[in-house]
Amino acid sequence: MKKYLTLIALGLAAFACNAQNWPEKTVTLVVPFPPGGSTDQVARAIAPRLTDKFKQSFLVDNKAGATGTIGATFVKRAAPDGATFLVTSLGPLVIVPHLVKGLQYDALKDFDLITVAVASPNVLVVPANSPHKSVADVIAYQKANPGKMTFASAGNGSSDHLTAELFWQQTGTMGIHVPYKGGSPAHTDLMGGQVNASFQNINSVVQYIKGGKMRALAVTSPKRSPVLPDVPTLAEAGVKNVEVASWQAIVAPKGLSPAVRDKAHAAFVEALNDPKVKDQFTSIGFEMVANSPAQFAEFQQKEYARWKNVIETGKITID
Repeated sequence: MKKYLTLIALGLAAFACNAQNWPEKTVTLVVPFPPGGSTDQVARAIAPRLTDKFKQSFLVDNKAGATGTIGATFVKRAAPDGATFLVTSLGPLVIVPHLVKGLQYDALKDFDLITVAVASPNVLVVPANSPHKSVADVIAYQKANPGKMTFASAGNGSSDHLTAELFWQQTGTMGIHVPYKGGSPAHTDLMGGQVNASFQNINSVVQYIKGGKMRALAVTSPKRSPVLPDVPTLAEAGVKNVEVASWQAIVAPKGLSPAVRDKAHAAFVEALNDPKVKDQFTSIGFEMVANSPAQFAEFQQKEYARWKNVIETGKITID
């Protein structure tokens, strides 16, 4: 018994030492998307703060492809030693698992959840010269011309894709989904009039809206966005149950020691709450979340079930 207690004590001491020394080597923040997007912005905003705090390198590594699943699979297979984290959007964690067969990870079981970093509503936008001046105009056109209005997205399985699908379900309409390889080309074609509309992350298009290159018709948040106070919510525009937030989060390979997880969580939250980081993101429409692992777990379960229902109801595939 004494020997058993000694082993437990040694194990606890090792955990404590591990946490005290973390990070002992370079930490990689894997972003499963190309540089420049919302998720990449989050990783690159916090990495230098963490590097300064710990005097240890925090590097951003973009492992893009397959709707974010390449990067997510890489992190799932990494050692749970606190040297590798995934900074991701909601797609790989709650949407793509319902769309991709043979996925190499279980989104609910293969990661230790650290925190939801930020969240942002989507905004329904049309080209600046579009004849559609309101959500009512869009709905009326779709009902009169079923399956003709095109909706751009940053890709199959993205939050803007699924928001459009949810919008069609709730309004009894149907448009044409036009997936792009990222938000930037979708923005370009929308502003050029090659597509008719899109539900884009508000932070990614607010500059185009304020610059008069896109017209915003409604936001998907429960309340109006502080960065677009004159734009109504979808609920105000008469469309209920399409409250959607795009969010970015941080997870680690399953098996991280509780002590390292707690220290890493505290460090990430501190970096997210840095005044310069907060100002950078809130100025373009993000809400800072920085919640606990337990809150993240509860939130993921709800989001996972919600998007599963939307995908099954709409018989949505990405084949």
